Amino acid sequence: MNKTGVFIVMLLIVIGGAGWFFAENMPQRGAPMTGGGMNPPSDNTNTQSSSAEEKALPIPPLLEDKNPEQGKAEFDLIAQEGTTEFFNGKESDTYGYNGNYLGPVIRVRNGDDVKVNVKNELSDATTVHWHGLEVDGTEDGGPHSGIESGETWDPEFPIEQPAATLWYHPHLLHKTGEQVYKGLAGMFIIEDDISDSLNIPKEYGENDIPLIVQDKQFSSDGTFEYNLNRHDIMMGLQGDTVLVNGAVNPYLEVPQGKVRLRVLNGSNARTYNFKLSNDQKFHQIASDGGFLEQPAEMTNVVLSSAERAEIIVDFSEFEEGDTLELTDQGTPFMSFRVTGEEGHQADLPGQLTTIEEINPSEAVRTREFVFQGMGRNVNINGKQMDINRIDEVISLNETEIWEITNEAGGMMGGMGGNGGMIHPFHAHGVQFQVLDRDGNPPPPNETGWKDTILVSPGEKVRVIATFEHPGVFMYHCHILEHEDAGMMGQFEVE
Repeated sequence: MNKTGVFIVMLLIVIGGAGWFFAENMPQRGAPMTGGGMNPPSDNTNTQSSSAEEKALPIPPLLEDKNPEQGKAEFDLIAQEGTTEFFNGKESDTYGYNGNYLGPVIRVRNGDDVKVNVKNELSDATTVHWHGLEVDGTEDGGPHSGIESGETWDPEFPIEQPAATLWYHPHLLHKTGEQVYKGLAGMFIIEDDISDSLNIPKEYGENDIPLIVQDKQFSSDGTFEYNLNRHDIMMGLQGDTVLVNGAVNPYLEVPQGKVRLRVLNGSNARTYNFKLSNDQKFHQIASDGGFLEQPAEMTNVVLSSAERAEIIVDFSEFEEGDTLELTDQGTPFMSFRVTGEEGHQADLPGQLTTIEEINPSEAVRTREFVFQGMGRNVNINGKQMDINRIDEVISLNETEIWEITNEAGGMMGGMGGNGGMIHPFHAHGVQFQVLDRDGNPPPPNETGWKDTILVSPGEKVRVIATFEHPGVFMYHCHILEHEDAGMMGQFEVE
């Protein structure tokens, strides 16, 4: 065999090994899961957290509304630098809103007129993007709305959407991954008359609990830094230690009854496969943009970066002192400790809300968005982000179908299938309904409103939306290292 033949054989061996690697590390979709994803080549063991002391789960405070007038709300939000002890006696440099790490929960109501005074006390510029909020482009907080160090941004917007668990985070061009990783993120909760009327757990911090799940790569001294290597650029930065609300190995004391968990995947890149340690069933009641029509019974839920799920876990059959763990692919990262207190006992409503389905016949056009490339060459439709270029122009109040296809992967999976990367697709300023995945109806927990859609290698997902807010908005992969590398485009609604 000549040298060329030997090279081809070796290349085939490498590709075959890569395909095995991706197949072994790719959680498979199956109803009622929301999609597949890939974690790093480790066994997903939390090496730091295995030696960390358990501590009570921190509950983010509700941010004070400074406007006493009914129907109006005003909040002060400060992006600042600080230090945080994730392990006893070991401080790490971090960012936070109104504190050292993460931020308070902003809670408003549908119909409110909201103003947020955002002050930037970082040494670098930043923005604040209201992820999942349907607002005009000038208030969206994307890359065009930079806040220089020492300056303030005062967006004002009406809340015109149903009850939902949203979030806020930076969206500075080429800096989103670093600033989110350092700690800039917080929940944004909308309530409405329907959420008020439902007989479900709704006592914030007691049986209605926010869970911001993130992963970090800690050094031996208990600190973390945002330093990307070639693997991080290709796959997105993924760590070996999972945090919940900024805590390692937290526990939550829960009553003997139903508890509502508002789960946000706030990680830069990791896709989680959440499951209870006893394989107990739970019910998902809401996705990104609000309530499902009916509760979806689940044994696990997969969330890619930026996706949310509200789930109800029933602890009624547990005894005082019992413990249950929340796991990612079987690895526990937080625990629930059952108290003797009686909790919420009412049966879940069979009907949570009514969602008016958008008829595909109302769509005036279909647009295609194709994820391609890998590493620093990631792109959508063959183009990388150019802030001076509008990629798509949409007419205000028109309905469109978007076809999102994942062809990304390059040598290690460019053909899709089990060899390749997932890409979570997110568009600003709008909520979608999922029409189908590869021609198949979406699972029950994807039949509500979605702003972030996991797209597996080789998969095509069709979604539909009506664009009711004018301005310039982003669409992008929500693996933040991919976004920062250019896997992002702009659409203008006019």
